[in-house]
Amino acid sequence: MRSKLFVPGTRPELFAKALAGAADGICLDLEDAVTEARKDEARETVARLLADGASAGHGKTVIVRVNAMDTPHFERDIAAVALPGVHLVNLPKPESPAHVQAAADALDAAERANGVRAPIGLLLNIETPSALRTAAYLARSHPRVQGLQLGLGDLFEPLGIARRETAAVQQAMFAVRIAAGEAGVYAYDSAFADIGDAAGYRAEAMLARNLGFLGKTCIHPSQVAAANEVFRPTDAEIAHAAKVVEATRDAEARGLGAYVVDGRMIDLPFMLRARAIVERARGLGLVAG
Repeated sequence: MRSKLFVPGTRPELFAKALAGAADGICLDLEDAVTEARKDEARETVARLLADGASAGHGKTVIVRVNAMDTPHFERDIAAVALPGVHLVNLPKPESPAHVQAAADALDAAERANGVRAPIGLLLNIETPSALRTAAYLARSHPRVQGLQLGLGDLFEPLGIARRETAAVQQAMFAVRIAAGEAGVYAYDSAFADIGDAAGYRAEAMLARNLGFLGKTCIHPSQVAAANEVFRPTDAEIAHAAKVVEATRDAEARGLGAYVVDGRMIDLPFMLRARAIVERARGLGLVAG
């Protein structure tokens, strides 16, 4: 999921366009993009879309961002949108493993009630100081957790940290990526609010990519192409990875634990990354299966 496009739950006229667009995933938003007075409307609108099966058949990851657990909307959100065809629930502001467990329990009940057979995963937003400090514990607190998503606006603004301060952005990204790595889940990058600054979006996406993030959030369709391009393995990376994979077969047959490809020493960590690049390229249709 190189790109994930947010769609407000109160904008049903945008649903079909988003589903037909180039983003790898869509996130139907019941939280920040919806005013308090329209929460019930948004929930009902999204539930109708999902129940009608309109989100299926597009090959996209379908996500719903629900309201936080300390709001009166959380339980109703989960009960309404935990439906067949939803891949992930995006959980805002989890503060403890108990929060994650409670969200998973709510999903268990909703899936039983709604006839969901494929378990819905959790994408946890890391957007508070406490969550950043304990991100690995949150990620490891339940098998439903598939990834951690950085939320820089919510994390930085209350602390008076400049959203565009590269050093702060990099440190937060690094902390989330290491926590995700410890837990064995993926890390997903934050939204970038300055829609008019395409160069800034691309630069931040490249920073996230270089730190091992899976992809980046898009809050406008104009950001999708940049995310898809940045988080795509380059032709040079694919070619080198394919050489490494081939050389690994030969080295294993010869009993070698370390060997040289294109002038670089290769051992287990490099081999594993090469295999991951080839698999990702294969999944994107960049190389033959």
